[in-house]
Amino acid sequence: MKAAAETLHFLIWGPWTLVLFLGTGLWFTIGSGFFQFFGIKKWWNETAGSLLQAKKSDKNTKQKITRFQSACTALAATIGTGNIVGVATALTAGGPGALFWMWISAAIGMMTAYSETFLGQIYRYRREDGEWMCGPMVYMDRGLQCPALGTLYALFAVLSSLGMGSMVQSNSISETLHFGADLPYWISGLFVTALTALVIAGGIQRISKVSEKLMPVSAGIYIVFSLIVILSCLDILPAVFGMIFRDAFRPQSVSGGISGFLLSRSVRYGLSRGVFSNEAGLGSLAVLHGAAEDTTPQQQGMWAMFEVFFDTIVICTLTALVILCVKYKSPVNPEVFAGLEGAALTACCFSARLGILGEGLVSASMAVFAFATIIAWYYLGKQTFHYLVKRPGIQMYMALSEKAESRLYLILYLLAVLWGSVCRLEIVWLISDLWNGLMAYPNILTILWLSRKIKFPSRVKFSAP
Repeated sequence: MKAAAETLHFLIWGPWTLVLFLGTGLWFTIGSGFFQFFGIKKWWNETAGSLLQAKKSDKNTKQKITRFQSACTALAATIGTGNIVGVATALTAGGPGALFWMWISAAIGMMTAYSETFLGQIYRYRREDGEWMCGPMVYMDRGLQCPALGTLYALFAVLSSLGMGSMVQSNSISETLHFGADLPYWISGLFVTALTALVIAGGIQRISKVSEKLMPVSAGIYIVFSLIVILSCLDILPAVFGMIFRDAFRPQSVSGGISGFLLSRSVRYGLSRGVFSNEAGLGSLAVLHGAAEDTTPQQQGMWAMFEVFFDTIVICTLTALVILCVKYKSPVNPEVFAGLEGAALTACCFSARLGILGEGLVSASMAVFAFATIIAWYYLGKQTFHYLVKRPGIQMYMALSEKAESRLYLILYLLAVLWGSVCRLEIVWLISDLWNGLMAYPNILTILWLSRKIKFPSRVKFSAP
């Protein structure tokens, strides 16, 4: 099974896929006039720079998903194990140079994230129950006039929600609790499953409110402790960055040349883990921003840009530098890290510098990141599941009410959370990468086809509602 999964992983995440991601990001980067670079003041002021104003205006909204809550929910989905386990896996499998390609995936992926979120906003519609239906399956259906492609995307998204959204995240939590507190996997699995059920039972309102509370605090704690570790290794930072850039441009020795460069593990794992972390190109951000009220497509698109930036350029970089400084350059006995991977490797690097207190606080942050991703991806999976079962060909065999649909998906999701807690990490990651890649293909092709519908902030006058 592992060999077959690895073969499929190479076919889906081979050089052709990486060229597609890079080419799409470059297409929208050029089309926007390099807005993520030259328009940084504008998109920063409209997102992170406007948080205080957004919070004040949001106090007057009741029974709505505010702009700030929508942003926190999207950040909850993107800031998860990809920032911790994914980075550690990328460095282990692809070497230090993988971090450089994560930066590249984020830099150009910012405009891909903007484009898919913009399209999601202009094609969204309300369901009979009053909730927004938004995402790639909607703009494939209504914009591309191809409901079959929307159905295919919805299928891949549902499977991905059961893999990346739930199994991978619960696996990270159980690994962290097992490493830090020697807690059996099945006990942490039951605890996380019960807590997940408690939150998601309240729907998008409760999910967004919990995300609004969790993300700022947990991200702040993680940033502070990461900086403490990195600054303690300040003297070796130049050597670490030199190692990153040297390894990033080292082609695979077997092939050499351009083909060897694209096949190098550094490029392949860096880009795939970067996409896994920030989700630019997968279409998930378009779904997660769909519930926001009192907003514009441009504003939500810029929030998506900020989320990609914060997720990869900030959080992933901090994780990678902690691991590289402690494991590769710091005078620590290398046998301490033998056999460690994923969350256990990251936690061990923090504890090597900060001791038991730092390990505990950072492990708690990692668990909170993963849990926030679980509850956010439930909403994404539920939206795509609703779209999927309403297709005429499927509805013939599954004539369910909306309540029955919600209960069925809820059961499937909770089972995935529980199963992921006790699965082997390597298999879980391989399967999740497969579904991510399959989500990306129809989404990227669609946003390229609909690119003329996208209006970039650098070319329009933007005014907040």
